[in-house]
Amino acid sequence: MTASNAHPTIGPDSFLTLHYRLSGPQGDVINTFNDKPATLSLGSGELSPALEQHLLGLAEGTHTTFELAAGEAFGERNPDMQQWVSKNLLKEFGDPDEQYNVGDVVQFPAPTGKGSFAGAIQQVTDDAVLFDFNHPLANQPVTFEVQVIGVL
Repeated sequence: MTASNAHPTIGPDSFLTLHYRLSGPQGDVINTFNDKPATLSLGSGELSPALEQHLLGLAEGTHTTFELAAGEAFGERNPDMQQWVSKNLLKEFGDPDEQYNVGDVVQFPAPTGKGSFAGAIQQVTDDAVLFDFNHPLANQPVTFEVQVIGVL
């Protein structure tokens, strides 16, 4: 096979179109296979560095699955990532009529003003809500299924 008709492969700065599925012991967390494919740029922080390492060198058209050990994909759970947020603060920055229930995931604007991050509600009291800002797959074994559609 000559270089002219070889499929492009993923490098550290590639821009990708792909389908991917991330699942843990409780099932899928993200699955784009039934939807439109994702587009992302390697090295931009959209995927964890461990996931990006598995993509490097894959050719366009590849469909494969990786099994990552607990903690490999999204690190260990960090107890400091659990934070109480007062309901007054939530009302000030969010919808004042919002109801907060254990298990709900709430998006917060990032302190830098770019993007957002999610917190899963662990506990609710009369005046505060305990959020867990760890990735839902932190310290979990992860199945990472990928279908590479395009590499630029």
